[in-house]
This record gives sequence, structure tokens and C-alpha cells, in this order.
Amino acid sequence: MTVRDETDDEEKKPGISWRLRLIIGGLLLVAIATVLVTNRWMSERFTDTTRSRAEVRLALYSGNMLSELQRNSVVPLLLSRDASLIGALASDDFSATSQRLISFQTEIGAASLSLLDIDGKVVGATNRNILGTTYRNERFFVEAMRDNETVFTATQREGGGYDFTYSRAVMQDNRIIGVVAVAVDLMKYERAWAGLQDAVLVTDSDGIVILATEPRWRGLELSQALAVQDPPSAIRRAFQFTADWAQDPPDAYLGGEGVLRTDARVPFRGWRLVTFTAYDSVRERVNTVLAMEIMGFAILLAATFYLLSRRAWSQSMSFQRESAELRMLNQRLRREIAEREKVQKDLAVAETTLAQSSKLAALGEMSAAVSHELNQPLAAMKTYLAGARLLLQRKRPEEAMSSFQRIDDLIERMGAITRQLKSYARKGGEAFEPVDMRHCVSAALSMMEPQLKVRVVRINRSLPKSPVMVLADRLRLEQVIINLLRNALDATKAVADPQIDIGVSVGSNASLTVRDNGTGIADLENLFEPFYTTKKPGEGVGLGLAISSGIVKDLGGRLTARNADGGGAVFEVQLPLLGNKIEAAE
Repeated sequence: MTVRDETDDEEKKPGISWRLRLIIGGLLLVAIATVLVTNRWMSERFTDTTRSRAEVRLALYSGNMLSELQRNSVVPLLLSRDASLIGALASDDFSATSQRLISFQTEIGAASLSLLDIDGKVVGATNRNILGTTYRNERFFVEAMRDNETVFTATQREGGGYDFTYSRAVMQDNRIIGVVAVAVDLMKYERAWAGLQDAVLVTDSDGIVILATEPRWRGLELSQALAVQDPPSAIRRAFQFTADWAQDPPDAYLGGEGVLRTDARVPFRGWRLVTFTAYDSVRERVNTVLAMEIMGFAILLAATFYLLSRRAWSQSMSFQRESAELRMLNQRLRREIAEREKVQKDLAVAETTLAQSSKLAALGEMSAAVSHELNQPLAAMKTYLAGARLLLQRKRPEEAMSSFQRIDDLIERMGAITRQLKSYARKGGEAFEPVDMRHCVSAALSMMEPQLKVRVVRINRSLPKSPVMVLADRLRLEQVIINLLRNALDATKAVADPQIDIGVSVGSNASLTVRDNGTGIADLENLFEPFYTTKKPGEGVGLGLAISSGIVKDLGGRLTARNADGGGAVFEVQLPLLGNKIEAAE
């Protein structure tokens, strides 16, 4: 009963811990969602309020500027009809002209007034410094001479500012005798806007900035003006604390900071008035509310963690019991590891036994063909002996010796066949010795010759002229080559014109390739797994390639397989060259 109660308590504690984690996670998610929703809602609300205020200010700016333009637009018409100015132009007597214009300026409140003769020369002006200056090629003079009405021109000065001028031709007897020009002081609004937090600019009908709180914007298109960065400019200082994440996305960027953009059309020659307002006030009010929300959630989380900390002492006993169980589990794992190591050693012994069994199975398959191969020289020997007996009876010993020599060659061939079979049947040990891969290929082909004669198979052999020396067990290497040749023969059974290409090449390693024109390999991933085979029952158990791969790995190389581009399969054995392997061992 005691053990059961402790087990029940341990089962309950993980459930409580899981529920507490879920509560804390839910509380965090609620806090994050509340902060995000509050930030979004309040940002939109305060942004709308800021935008409304900016629109009101924009309407005020537009009305003041339009009033100034309209007030100055009627002045050229009045001056062009002044009798004293017309008489001065007709008589070329301009002694009192400037004084009269100064009196008009005081009454009208214009920026400056000037009178030009038909040649564009200033003959009277409120600014006496320009008397005698010629404006024959200026736009306000040319357009006034061309049109019999009041014209408005905006001309950019060399310093970057603009001159705004109303001009009109002075007529006498339907003949132009001069031009009167009235300068409009719109720069005073620009100076007034420069003291505000908002950035303000005015564009003409072509989108060129003609008035702006940032002097470098004048003469640029709006997009180019917004790209100008000249720290520390007045606009940069005005918006350096702006947080552009208050809007998604901001209306525009000034110096890399997001701002609120407000546009208004000025009912004068297609002009537009644009203001950019920082989000500072919006962000401050939103951050105040968010700080209060975050503080409330922080207090709630602190209370939750305080309650959780009180349960920590009760969990310490559970942790001690778990540590004891882990130590016991560690001991069991050690025993299992020892058992697995023993099983792996047994598997290595079984693999060696299976490799020898595979060799003996291959030897049994070759025995029938080899017996046929031995019968042929035996029959030939019988024929040569009968011929030699007749030659000796006919007293022709020299020709009889030739027959005996042929018999001796046949006996040597039979001995070579039997030696190859006996060496192949023996187990390969760890007797590594310098081996020429060309000789291993020749020996393997010699042992496979009886099987190759059963079917018509084209063998293409490509071997280098110089030796290709590797440090290996010759018998095991020949076993690998024979396994690869047997697989190639099996793969070409269903091919009309079977062909096997075997070649040896030398690079950084010694490479042996066996290629066939069979059906290829369907499953390259499991090809070298033990007992994996695509042959019919009774034709193979799927150990040849697995054993060959293990042999090549023991020799310090690797066995790979791939499908050829033109069809068939390619097996490649790579072994270290003799010199490279000796250096690596040293």
C-alpha cells in the first residue's frame, strides 16, 4: 500500500506541473495579445487625431498663402494704369518714379515694386540698389511683353530660393512702353513654418518643391527631396525621436524615420501643400498606457512565480527519487551495452563464417564447369598419347617429343586450375602483402573462365601497362572481384548482347571498375545490406555484396555502386596505393 501511494503521488505531480505550465503560458499569451491589440487600437486612434489636427493646420497655411497671392495679383493691373508711371515711361523722366513706387508699397504691403522700360531696364524701384539693372531675358519680363495680361512667374535664384513675381505690360495708345513687376514675399511663410515641429513644403504643378522648411529640398521632386539626408538638418532634429512602428506602414520616411503625411491642394496653378508630422505625441501616449498594462501583468506573473516557488521544496524529494531511478537505469544500460558488445563480436565471427560459406557455395557452382574444363585437356592428352605411340612405332621420335610437350602444357594448365580452386576454398587471413591489381583481375577472370564459356558474354578489359601495387590480402581481393563479375553475369542474363567492362586506373588511389549493360540497380540505398537480393529463390542469399563491402573496408578502401548513364550498373573499388598506405601507417 505504501509503494502504491508513493507511485500515485508521483503520477499526480507531473499533471500539476503540466497544468501550471499551461496556465503560465496562457497568461503570457494573453499579456502579449493584450499589449499588441492595445498598441494597434490606441495608435490608430491617436494617429487619426493627429492627422485631423494636421489637416486643420494645412487648411490654415493654404488659406494664408492664397490670400497673399490674391492680394498681390491686382497690384500690377492698378500700377499699369497709373498716369504718373505711364507719363514717366513716355517722357523718360524717372526722377519721381521710385518715390511713387515706395509710397504704393507702403499702402499695398507688397514685398517690392519695380518699373522697367521696353528694353528691360529698371527705371524705378522700391529697392534703389537695382536701378539700372537689365532684366530683358528674365521670364517675368518676357511673358509680360508677350501677353497683354497679368502673369505670374516663379524663378529659382542661384542661392536656392525662389522669386515669385506678378508682372504686367504698361500700354499707351495700344503700344507697350514698359513693364511693371510686383514681388510676392512667400518666403515669410517658409520662415514661419521652420519654427514648427512639422515639416512643410509646397510643390508646383510639375511636382517641384518651391517652398520648404528644409532649404535643400527646393528645386527637387518630392521623391528626391524625401531621399535627401543631411545630418543634422532641421528636419532630422525635428524627427530624430520618431518611432515608425506606431503605424503599419508609415506614410513616408524622413531621414530614415517614419512620419505622418498630409496633403492639400492649393487652388492656385496646381500647387500642393504637404506636411509631415512626427509620431512623437502618439508614441508617448500609447507607451504610457502600454507601460501600465505591462506593469499589471508583471505583478500578476510575480505573484504566480511566488506561488510556484513554495512548491519547489515538495518537488526536491521527487527529484531525489528520480535520480536514484536514473542510477539504476544507468546500471541496466551498462549491462545492456556489455551484452550488445558481446553480440557484435559474435556477429563478426558469424560474418567470417558466412563469407567462407559464400566462397564454398561459389566453389560448388564452379565445380561442374571446372570438371568440364578438365575433361577437355584429358581428352586432348589421350589423343596426343595415341599420336605419340604411332610416331614412336614409325621411328619418328622428334615429332613424338612435340606431342609429349603438348601433353606437359595441358598438365600444367590442369594444375593451375586445381591450384586456383584450392586457394579460393581456403580462408583469407590478415596476411597483407604487396599485390598487383592487374594480376588479381587476371586470376579472377581465369577462375571465372568456365562460367564465362557457358554464355556468350563480351569481356572488355582495360589494364595499365605499369603495375598497380596495393597492400592487401590477395585471396580476399580476388574474392571481391569474382563476386562483382558474378553479379555482372547475373545482371546481363536478360540482355540480347551482354557486355562486361573491367578496368584498372591509377589516380590518388587505385581504382577497379566493373560495368555491365544490364537492367541497373533499383535500390541503391539498401544494396550493400546483408540478405538484400533481387534474385529468385535458390539463386542467391544476398550476402555477396555485403561481404565484398566488408572486405574492401578491411583493406582500407571503399566499394561504391551507381547506375550508368547509358544503362546498366557500375561498381567501383578504391584502394590506397602501396606507397600512400605505407606513409599513412608510419
